[in-house]
Amino acid sequence: MVAGALLAGCAAPQALSGEGAGEGATVFLNARIITVDETRPEAEAVAVKDGRILAVGTREEVTRMAGAGAALRDLGGATLAPGFIDTHGHFALMAQAAGMANIQPPPAGPVRTIPELQAELEIWSGRHPDAAWITGWGYDDSLLAEQRHPTRQDLDAVSTEKPVMLMHTSAHFAVCNTRCLEILGLTAETPDPSGGVIRREPDGRTPNGVLEESALYLLYQHLSQPGESQRIAGILETQTLYARYGITTVQEGAARPQNIQDLKKVAGQGGLYLDVVAYQLFPDGAMIAEDFTVSKTYENRFRVGGIKLLLDGSLQGKTGWITKPYVSPPAGQAEGYSGYRIHTDESVAALFEAAYSRDIQIIAHANGDRAIDQYLDMIAPVIAAHPEQDARPVIIHAQAARQDQLEEMAAGNIIPSFFAAHPFYWGDWHRDAVLGPERAAFISPLAAAKALGIPYTVHNDPPVVPPDVIRLLWVAVNRETRSGEILGPDQRAGPMDALRAVTLNAARQYFEEDEKGSITPGKKADFVVLSDNPLTIDPASMRDIRILETIKEGVTIYSAELPEDK
Repeated sequence: MVAGALLAGCAAPQALSGEGAGEGATVFLNARIITVDETRPEAEAVAVKDGRILAVGTREEVTRMAGAGAALRDLGGATLAPGFIDTHGHFALMAQAAGMANIQPPPAGPVRTIPELQAELEIWSGRHPDAAWITGWGYDDSLLAEQRHPTRQDLDAVSTEKPVMLMHTSAHFAVCNTRCLEILGLTAETPDPSGGVIRREPDGRTPNGVLEESALYLLYQHLSQPGESQRIAGILETQTLYARYGITTVQEGAARPQNIQDLKKVAGQGGLYLDVVAYQLFPDGAMIAEDFTVSKTYENRFRVGGIKLLLDGSLQGKTGWITKPYVSPPAGQAEGYSGYRIHTDESVAALFEAAYSRDIQIIAHANGDRAIDQYLDMIAPVIAAHPEQDARPVIIHAQAARQDQLEEMAAGNIIPSFFAAHPFYWGDWHRDAVLGPERAAFISPLAAAKALGIPYTVHNDPPVVPPDVIRLLWVAVNRETRSGEILGPDQRAGPMDALRAVTLNAARQYFEEDEKGSITPGKKADFVVLSDNPLTIDPASMRDIRILETIKEGVTIYSAELPEDK
């Protein structure tokens, strides 16, 4: 039970309707309730009916409002908070990656060395003897003992008959064996595509198997895709994973037309119990078709929310576009290398103007500060031309954002969605080999953004890292690296700020703050039940909090105590 002292001074009870709601209502009580609602930060009880929050207040007041026929849910002193909202990730890619060999490093996978990677591929191949391709997801050169990408020769050791393809954990690189390169038609004479690189062997000509950025499009044209039934099954399986992490709204943040078709089909069949928002990926030079439509309302829990651009690559992969050079350039690049652009200015400007003119939300991946400059430079005249429009453009990742860029975001009502898991997963790598100590200490500058009043959000970018929101909150609040160093302690978020970044601010990013993100009467009854209170627990122990239950519109979709048969 919440202590009386905790509730002292609370506002009068809030309610959606009058007394006597009666049958069908449920009252959640005996919980530490975090509302994320500034008008009533804490409460003793919450009443729910027909998927909506009916009332919030003291136990006595809420049970009276719920009516004599209401069911009572005793949460046994656990913490009740708004359901977590995924502000950037790749729901469909998560489903696809689940069908590949897991070659991620700990804690997400078992691979620390290239021989271990090869062994995992061989195990997967043995379990899938009929697969036309051998595929693996999630290797990370920065964490392999060899400190390099695998090459075609490494993958030829797994198979010379079947094509072998690995996807980097960032999804900005792939590695092919010799057979895969043959299928793609990549030879010493093949030029690098615009916005991408085909890495070469020491002769400077022969492909070594590693593909960067837009060079991956060559792979997508040939990669054997699972059939529709497998894709649908993958979506349903992935949905259960997100629910297990307390997430009630998810994003497909680089959707291709096939992904949208699949998600519409699952939605139409009533298969979604999470809300899914998709943003279609637009490559350099592409334009928005006349029949491309978006919606701010869901149809069977699915909607297309806008468009997605990729302006650069990944910082940990050293393809992010930055103003000052990388501390240590990647293989094949000279001193002074600072990454590269993916879109021309003309392409970005045209897409931004087209999107604004049709009230289509823009989200654009920009890790490096030079890519953020491009975003801000191209969007400034568009914002000026549409001063009354509530467009809520989003900069995805914004890893290397500078102070002056944060100020420009604040002035333009631009939302940075920070990849705030980075300090743990790659903080040591950023400090030592990517950005150097000073710039690394300012990645994901949450405190600086808060000081400017920016309603920022944070994300995990799954499947780059697992959709573990509790770990994400722990990283945002502590900024502890794998080695135990605190990276940029002055940029740590407070626990409530971190929680708001995956709840109320997250809902606002989707134009859904009137529907989600706080425990407020009238909003959807999307909740997560936690073993401990993230606002009062020792911040260092925050990652030990367990998800006990996930509730979507009043219905339990995951319970730690029940079989996962939803």
